Amino acid sequence: MNYRAVALWMVIGGILCSNAAIVAADGYFEIQVVDEQTGKGVPLVELKTVNHLRYVTDNAGRVAFYEPGLMNETVFFSVSSHGYEMKKDGFGIAGIRLEVKEGGRAEIKVKRLNIAERLYRSTGQGLYRDSVMLKKEVPLKEPLGMGGVVGQDSVSGVPYRGKIYWFWGDTSRISYPLGLFRMAGATSELPGGAGLPFSEGIDYQYFTGKDGFCRAMVEVANPEGVVWAFGFATVPDKAGNERLVCHYSRRKGLTGEMEHGMMVYNDEREIFEVATVLDLVEKWRFLDGQPVKVSVDGVDYLYSGVPFPTVRVPATLEAVLDSTKYEAFRAEVKGGETRWQWTKDAGPSSVNEVWDWWKAGLMKGEQARFLPLDGGDPESKRRVRPHTGSVRWNPFRKKWVMIAVEHAYHEGKEYASPLGEVWYSEADAPEGPFEKAVKILTHQRMTFYNPVHHDFFDEEGGRVIYFEGTYTNQFVESEPTPGYDYNQIMYRLDLNDPRLVKVFQQ
Repeated sequence: MNYRAVALWMVIGGILCSNAAIVAADGYFEIQVVDEQTGKGVPLVELKTVNHLRYVTDNAGRVAFYEPGLMNETVFFSVSSHGYEMKKDGFGIAGIRLEVKEGGRAEIKVKRLNIAERLYRSTGQGLYRDSVMLKKEVPLKEPLGMGGVVGQDSVSGVPYRGKIYWFWGDTSRISYPLGLFRMAGATSELPGGAGLPFSEGIDYQYFTGKDGFCRAMVEVANPEGVVWAFGFATVPDKAGNERLVCHYSRRKGLTGEMEHGMMVYNDEREIFEVATVLDLVEKWRFLDGQPVKVSVDGVDYLYSGVPFPTVRVPATLEAVLDSTKYEAFRAEVKGGETRWQWTKDAGPSSVNEVWDWWKAGLMKGEQARFLPLDGGDPESKRRVRPHTGSVRWNPFRKKWVMIAVEHAYHEGKEYASPLGEVWYSEADAPEGPFEKAVKILTHQRMTFYNPVHHDFFDEEGGRVIYFEGTYTNQFVESEPTPGYDYNQIMYRLDLNDPRLVKVFQQ
């Protein structure tokens, strides 16, 4: 952020600084990057000057530009964005020359290559930073950020008792490099209610402490380690009351689990409490990932797993807290033949396990139900290896649809975007087989992990769906994107896009 922008932030925050040069809104040069197809502002577009000054558009696609020495000059900006492009000139440079003047404005059009449309960053600070500096109308009640959050990992959203309850993993704060490591939470209005249309943003009401920063949403007696929670879902108790549950894991970090079990939300205290503690050797008899409700032979189940729902349990509070009630979807591979079945005797077959069987020639491609063919390039016969994601019922397609990020490496080839290539697939059952997939989202040397389809946001009978994931430079050697790094970004996908229709309606 440049000196003048810092000064404006100080004014917004109510801090006066006598020796700071303040720029009025009409002193900035407004640059807005829009999708040439929709005319909507595009967030996360990077503009760079020839002397390497870097600017990133806010949620409205705007940059409030004021740079001493560059005003009233012709300035060249290179333009780049994940999955979007600007036409290159004869030297192969994608950019534009602008006559930069105080109070002026320029619009830059970019072409969307992604099938999915980027809508907004949903978490973090400065969501509409530049729009506020330009005094533009913005949709959010708190356009500069909510709950003291500057970064949040891995989102889950669950409709519960008249609201949507949101939960995130590790959460960063601005006042110190270490933030909250006991899960953050918030609520928002249900679609169709009095709240903001979700296509424009989400007005979160965070659960905060006395300092205004997010507070812990899980209560574990031992203070050692971080606590991550997954598998958020609602189930009825014996009295028929709706209860909110999840699985928790207290651990040293990515590895080194020290405690885990199931939790139940205490509505009076507004916090998750430990209901059962599981043995550390128990690796699958609990809710995980992004559960989905499925009815089979008159029985309502919760299906869960990462990225595919390969574990199920009856959808009652009593059952989800009883590890003996869980079943796993597993493959038995013998003599080149594969038999898939639900069983209580062994854990589920993972994507990596199926991948190894297929690569070794022990499992036929058509039996590898978690490894869809690349439908966008059918001649290649390449199979996609999903990493994390979600599966939801879609009434428009009348299929179970998957949104998942691809594994970082595939057939020995390192991708430009490890854990950043997002795919769409569909099947007749939640456990597959997923036969074909189409890439809907790409990144360049950035990660977009743990994507989740929020089916409660579906529009037009499921024709338009929404999903978001964690955008970060983790696991790659790239500079973090200011403001956007380690935050959630929302996308919209039209299932009638010709590139999807071509593959899935043949």
